[in-house]
Amino acid sequence: MPKIKGLPKIGNIDLGEFPLLLAPMEDVSDPPFRALCKEQGADLMYTEFISSEGLIRDAVKSVQKLDIFEYERPIGIQIFGNDIESMKRATELTEAANPNIIDINYGCPVKKVACKGAGAGILQDIPKMVKMTAEIVKSTHLPVTVKTRLGWDDDTKYIVEVAERLQDVGIQGISIHGRTRKQMYKGEADWSLIAAVKENSRMTIPIFGNGDVSSPEISVEKRNKYGVDGIMIGRASIGYPWIFREIKHFFATGKLLAPPTMAERIEAAERHLEMSVKWKGEKVGINEMRRHYTNYFKGIANFKEHRIKLVTQDSHEVIKEVFEEIKAKYSGEEMSLV
Repeated sequence: MPKIKGLPKIGNIDLGEFPLLLAPMEDVSDPPFRALCKEQGADLMYTEFISSEGLIRDAVKSVQKLDIFEYERPIGIQIFGNDIESMKRATELTEAANPNIIDINYGCPVKKVACKGAGAGILQDIPKMVKMTAEIVKSTHLPVTVKTRLGWDDDTKYIVEVAERLQDVGIQGISIHGRTRKQMYKGEADWSLIAAVKENSRMTIPIFGNGDVSSPEISVEKRNKYGVDGIMIGRASIGYPWIFREIKHFFATGKLLAPPTMAERIEAAERHLEMSVKWKGEKVGINEMRRHYTNYFKGIANFKEHRIKLVTQDSHEVIKEVFEEIKAKYSGEEMSLV
């Protein structure tokens, strides 16, 4: 097991012994969902990624993503873009929102981002990636972190060198997804190269691993085998904020925590929906909740009919009625899951 060098800190932010991070996910890691994840033990959270061009143009959706709350701290705001001057300006606007950290997205693999040279697209131009990072670091007094991937494809896995160069220009933490851009989210994440970054004797900043962390047992394996300073959790948290408390319980006791009861699942899903509608309006709030319902009620017997209703109804009032039906069906003793 690689030696972990002290407790991880980003700037002067103490993250504890082995922090769990909520990954920045578009249309997922918004304030309603972050509130639930914080309650369940997330140590550091990041916002949805924000377009630098959107911020500069004062686009409503981009500006709204800057909103953060005291109970969320420490929290990082993530920005992306392909133009250095725009990213510098976006950094200044982001700093004004008073986050604890500014994070740069060098990892998003989706075509509309990467193929424009932003997100993981910049992995095809490492000199520009380093230059942009240096300019962003110089543009703010806040600590800057980076989220990225192993490389663009199997022939360009330069992450060990890239991480070192980014540290040299001033970043104070890096989260690495163990796939290339070409892989998207397919295949198995390769944590051996994340470990290689951690084992580099020149690296002094925290190294966080990301990819395929879906259970407490896997979390312990990643921690013990690869020596990372913490773990960033993405898809496994969607509709299941309890992943954070379950991992922490397993770290502390070596025992698996009982899964959330049906009552807890219903209460969390209802709260999430209410906050989502309040935050983004009925149409968007309802639409963006749909991806969460499968995990909120995963493994529940005879739930298919209710799930279909939850993901097809467009009315907040009707969905609230569906939740009442669910409560009636799974009341009493059936509220506890086996």
